[in-house]
Amino acid sequence: QVQLVESGGGLVQPGGSLRLSCAASGSRFRINAMGWYRQAPGKQREMVAVFSSDGDTQYADSVKGRFTISRDNAKNTVFLQLNSLKPEDTAVYLCNVDVTNWGSSLRYSTWGQGTQVTVSS
Repeated sequence: QVQLVESGGGLVQPGGSLRLSCAASGSRFRINAMGWYRQAPGKQREMVAVFSSDGDTQYADSVKGRFTISRDNAKNTVFLQLNSLKPEDTAVYLCNVDVTNWGSSLRYSTWGQGTQVTVSS
């Protein structure tokens, strides 16, 4: 069982910045991939930025050049730096981790509770 704890959201003005973090905890697991998604009211959840298992990154077109995903492997933590924020970035940002339980060989995806990012003047 893996638990994700997210933090760093808040209220910022357009053009501002935030840094989100997501820490994975538990035992007997291996992270295959991890990343950030977001969901605004009335909209479908979308991928924002992810690390694949080989370390490659992917970004949504809407955030390229503004957001940066990074990680601290020793702490099982993934970060998302959000710069040049726009009102349309307002959403709940959720961490997702694709995990293999190496004891049972089960593979599953788990989600954090989400952290609210609000961009408004």
